[in-house]
Amino acid sequence: MSSFEEIKIDDDFTLLRFQNDSENTETLEKQVGSGLIQFHFNVKGKGKFIFNNNSYTLDLNEEKALLLYNPQKELPLHLEVAPKSWIISILISIKKFHTLFSSDTEMIPFLSKDNLEKKYYTEESISPSMAIVLNQIFHYNQNSSIKTLYLKGKSYELLSLFFNTNEDPNAEHCPFLSDEENVLKIKKAKEIIIKNMAEPPGLQELADEVGISMKKLKAGFKEIYGDTVFNFLFDYKMEFARKLLESGSYNVNEVGLKIGYSTSSHFIAAFKKKFGTTPKKYLLNLNVNL
Repeated sequence: MSSFEEIKIDDDFTLLRFQNDSENTETLEKQVGSGLIQFHFNVKGKGKFIFNNNSYTLDLNEEKALLLYNPQKELPLHLEVAPKSWIISILISIKKFHTLFSSDTEMIPFLSKDNLEKKYYTEESISPSMAIVLNQIFHYNQNSSIKTLYLKGKSYELLSLFFNTNEDPNAEHCPFLSDEENVLKIKKAKEIIIKNMAEPPGLQELADEVGISMKKLKAGFKEIYGDTVFNFLFDYKMEFARKLLESGSYNVNEVGLKIGYSTSSHFIAAFKKKFGTTPKKYLLNLNVNL
């Protein structure tokens, strides 16, 4: 199955939700005015933007976000959504966007006076914090009467996280990340902890395995993925657990064991910390809303 939903959050502020769970590529088209900034977030799978009658394409890869803005011409939305792909888009006018940042607009490159009349494009990685918000938007299951209010809050939160490149204003920028070799080591570290999430290595062991100091591992992980190694792994494990539960193939104890919890009580406590409810109540609520 596939679905498309368009939610008006406010004047000149729209949320688009694409969920293609089918085995086929779906094409979505929408006219978008020249004064609108486009944010596109790929939760999973793959998308492809097509411009100028297929003369130019732009990929939207998994765990990536795109910002598109062109004040000179319209950028109509022509998006091919691959099978098993979930994408969230936000369309907001430049005027509306300015009101969100007020005096802080100098921190946003494309809002600088020199760039106001220039087209702008950037690609960013989706941080774990952003991934949580995106999944909350997809799995909204509260009262329909407050749906727009809920999604409005989540949309604002998502935009703030997109531009919050450094949560600690006193933290030094990590200069070694300009070294491509070290970036690859950090990404390898991420793959290792995901592969071994049930029994992940300690930080020092992980640093030794990828050939980097623990200090650089910690700083680099925060720089690239926006969170500590521990918090990133926790968020990943909980999302993985949620998907296993939703599949209906495993009970609570089995899911807990698969992600490294020796007792179900520890897993239930962790799940509740992440999602605000127990695994059993989450599934009951999910079934009620199906």
